[in-house]
Amino acid sequence: MPPLGFTSAAAIVLAIVFIICGGGGGGVEASVHEYRGERFVSKGNSFVFHGGSEGVYSSASSKEQDSPTGSFVRFEKIIFTRPKEISNTSSASVHAVVFEVDDRETIGGSAYGGQRAVCCTPDLFKLGVCKEGEIIHRQSTKNPGWPQVFGTSFEVDEVVTTLPSRTIPITETGMYNLYFIHCDPNLKDLAVDGKTVWKNPLGYLPGRMAPLMKFYGFMSLAFVILGIFWFYQYARFWKEVFALQNCITLVITLGMFEMALWYFDYAEFNETGVRPTGTTVWAVTFGVVKRTVSRLIILMVAMGYGVVRPTLSGITSKVAMLGATFFLASEVLELVENVGAISDLSGKARLFLVLPVAFLDAFFILWIFTSLSATLNKLQSRRIMAKLDMYRKFTNALAVAVIVSIGWICYELYFKSTDVYNENWQKAWIIPAFWQVLSYSFLFVICVLWAPSQNSMRYAYSGDTEDFDRDDTLVLIKPSPIPSKEFRSLTETKPLQSDSGLRDDDLGEEKTA
Repeated sequence: MPPLGFTSAAAIVLAIVFIICGGGGGGVEASVHEYRGERFVSKGNSFVFHGGSEGVYSSASSKEQDSPTGSFVRFEKIIFTRPKEISNTSSASVHAVVFEVDDRETIGGSAYGGQRAVCCTPDLFKLGVCKEGEIIHRQSTKNPGWPQVFGTSFEVDEVVTTLPSRTIPITETGMYNLYFIHCDPNLKDLAVDGKTVWKNPLGYLPGRMAPLMKFYGFMSLAFVILGIFWFYQYARFWKEVFALQNCITLVITLGMFEMALWYFDYAEFNETGVRPTGTTVWAVTFGVVKRTVSRLIILMVAMGYGVVRPTLSGITSKVAMLGATFFLASEVLELVENVGAISDLSGKARLFLVLPVAFLDAFFILWIFTSLSATLNKLQSRRIMAKLDMYRKFTNALAVAVIVSIGWICYELYFKSTDVYNENWQKAWIIPAFWQVLSYSFLFVICVLWAPSQNSMRYAYSGDTEDFDRDDTLVLIKPSPIPSKEFRSLTETKPLQSDSGLRDDDLGEEKTA
């Protein structure tokens, strides 16, 4: 059993690092990026709008444009709109720039080692590097023909201009970025509408998310196998089942639904390129319910519910309130991250949503280990060895899970801090997958410890001899009642006759006779 100091430190570390890492899940990507009146942002001497970033795998057929099995980025009806007041003049070009992350240095430049600029400056124009007012770019030495740069401009009296439709085949696997850029200060209020379609060889699922579809398929199978084992034991020994085992049955059922819904969510996403809102909402909700119920079950087990005490007594409402608060905070966070979002949340918005969940998780951990410590001490003092052995195994498994979680969060922090440009996007799916595997593994351990069997009732609450809510003072010798003053005085005034006195009286009577 880890000491309480370790428990508190672990809870604090989990909370702080969890906030820094951002909670383990990334924002949603979409293979169909829609733009609806989006505005450009001033960056240095240029105006920029980020059109999307996705990991794309190459394929042999990608060299053929519009190949149904190839990878590509397609521009569809991209329309730029400027204010009518400035439509009496022509404008500089508005460019679409597509580049692989390794070629990021080919965009922009600086004169004499000064500040880097995206648009051509007078100094660079004098050096003959570029045309003044145009985007600075040069061909990649690694990927001939890249970056891809093309654009359109406004003629006199034009309020709207359309970017020519184009399909760019992806022949090299990489993280590709799309930016719309212009260098004309008069177009600072420019708006963009339309959409771009990003496709991988096997469908529209973004490259970093593609492995997760197979992963959730395997996890669905794993939950089915666990469910078959559990429900078989449940059916065999249903007369021996107690309350805690019914709670475990609920968690397994929720896990089966969650994994299946995530798989269908990713499968539909892969087919259409658009995240299915209904399926995503159900998958998120089942997942949050499962995590909430799992935490509550672990907390109740730590308190001894159903095993060494029949109820939670006066703390039932507190446990229920903690569970409800965790559910609401987690549901809001997951819905905002997964439903209807294209880009990642901003840092402040994400911190605002992650902070409550992180603190609630830390509080759960602290309360669980504190309760476990008290339950183990009571079991040991009363020498209930069968339950003590089971609780020790449960505590060891939980301690290992917490230590592994802290280690993985540290790795996640390192991974994200060293991958600023998402160059390791092909490994990113492992981070959310790990948490699912860890959760499943711990559930498997609980199922092994509390599987229904002919001896199940041996681990259930069995009566007053295990009532942990009563006073633990063990009375070894029952003291006799203290006599009252009247009784004490009466005893003291009564003459005491010894055996020898009785013999003397008897002898005197005999002599007189």
